[in-house]
Amino acid sequence: MKGTKRKIWAVGIAGILVASVGLVSNPVAAASKTTINFFTFTAVPDHMKDLQAMVAAFEKKNPTIQVNIQSAAYADYFTKLKTRVAGNQTPDTFELNYENFVTYAAAGTLLDLNKASAKDHSFKKSVYYGKAYDVFNLGGKQLGVPSSFSTVVLFYNKDLFKQAGVALPTSKWDWSDEAAAAAKLKANLPAGTFADFQPTQFWEFYKVLGQAGGQFLSADKKTALFNKQPGVNALTWLVSKTQNGWTPTKAQMGTQADDAMFKAGKIAMYHSGIWLFDSFKDAPFGWDVAVEPGGVQPGNHFFANAVVASAKSKAPYAAWKWAQFMTSDPAAVKIRLAANWEIPAISSKSALSIYLSKNPPANRAAVFEALKNPITPPVIRQQNEMQDAVNGWLEKALSGSVSVTDALNSAASDVNAILAKE
Repeated sequence: MKGTKRKIWAVGIAGILVASVGLVSNPVAAASKTTINFFTFTAVPDHMKDLQAMVAAFEKKNPTIQVNIQSAAYADYFTKLKTRVAGNQTPDTFELNYENFVTYAAAGTLLDLNKASAKDHSFKKSVYYGKAYDVFNLGGKQLGVPSSFSTVVLFYNKDLFKQAGVALPTSKWDWSDEAAAAAKLKANLPAGTFADFQPTQFWEFYKVLGQAGGQFLSADKKTALFNKQPGVNALTWLVSKTQNGWTPTKAQMGTQADDAMFKAGKIAMYHSGIWLFDSFKDAPFGWDVAVEPGGVQPGNHFFANAVVASAKSKAPYAAWKWAQFMTSDPAAVKIRLAANWEIPAISSKSALSIYLSKNPPANRAAVFEALKNPITPPVIRQQNEMQDAVNGWLEKALSGSVSVTDALNSAASDVNAILAKE
């Protein structure tokens, strides 16, 4: 045991001497370096090397700033982040998905990036696409920058449309166009093949509500508003798809998942996420995508991750420079796209050429067109409880056991009770 202690002591002294020599040999570099921490979950586990490549490119461009990567799997990330914030050890920069962004922003945890970016004369907000940048603005403060996003589009089977003699979807379609196409598809396709697929559930309802011109919650998040007339119109539209036989019931689907049904050529129009592009690339038929049809106004899902900075960071400008680089610099964008590590929410078509040139689908431009009218999910602390309450009543409306109006009024009553406990 004594011998072991002597070895440890010797190694420790040697380490101190080596460190001291380094400091003496290059005292200017040591004094001028600013180190910031970056906490990530999106890079785990498949993109850690890609993140390291981004850091290397950033440090080459910004030699006075060093980025220290810290990581955790998604399952553990937010628990660890919450603990670090509570312990006054918030990372200088870190990642948040939109659903969690609102909570941290409202709590005052995040740095107002407007102040830091004002010193960066090379920065232009227009580098980001459409309203994606503004989504992370709260109360006039820019509290994050979008690092990546995904959305939902309208997939369509070209072969089935041709077989039924129906014109292909366009970006100018609204609900009436989709309804007309669905009716004609149903009348001209064989049994067991369905015209449309859009489920009646929370994640679709709040988006369709936005397309109908409605609002899910009041601005102060104290009152549910989704049971007003736009909500009735939205839920009626969703329910009608199943009632008209355009969207299959659960019984008709059996054990087959909706994406598997589309890939098997059993669904002509399919509302789903761009994350399925690779899954469908070997489908035995021609397919493409279009921006989803709107109601009284266009509207599209916006699921996003952002890079944010701590309000308590001792290096706010360095934190901003890293956040801006990782989310929009051409070098970082190139690394992200080459690795299929989500999609950066930027405006440069030339920078996005890698993504846009891939086929299928041919109309990948629709992915970015959808960013013009983002509808973000309603978020509260008791998120799961709210979703479960709404889903329960949507299911009853779909089954016909209660009317659309009664279902929405009951769901609103349940959500108001939840909001009262916020």
